[in-house]
Amino acid sequence: MAFNSNLRSGRRKLKSEINVVPYIDVMLVLLIIFMAVPPTQNPSEIKLPSAERSTQPPDDYIQIAVKQNAQLQIGITGKSAQALEDVSSRSALVDRLRTIHAEHPDYPVMISGDRESKYDDVIQLISEAKKMGINRVGLSTK
Repeated sequence: MAFNSNLRSGRRKLKSEINVVPYIDVMLVLLIIFMAVPPTQNPSEIKLPSAERSTQPPDDYIQIAVKQNAQLQIGITGKSAQALEDVSSRSALVDRLRTIHAEHPDYPVMISGDRESKYDDVIQLISEAKKMGINRVGLSTK
């Protein structure tokens, strides 16, 4: 009769392996579920939030308007108001902003973006204003 030598000595050798098959099964099921369920919102549509008026705007400020189809306007709004003038390109707007800021260095900048305008255009204008050294740049909401 043949006996196992491990049983005779009274010691059993333990296996220290992790069985990963159940984890793989669960991950495959989750992958199939996430692939089969369609997204609930179209990622190309962004719903812009509306905000309440938190503070009153300053008396005089430089206003930049970003309209649809990348139309740009700039001017001074407030007590010493000037009519907003159309600007042909972003570089012309930056030059005009630099000129107005040199004349009125204490005026903040208020950027109003149209609902149909690109978000990137507004962010680029904020960045350009900050590069010029304008510390007070705000966004206008309706």
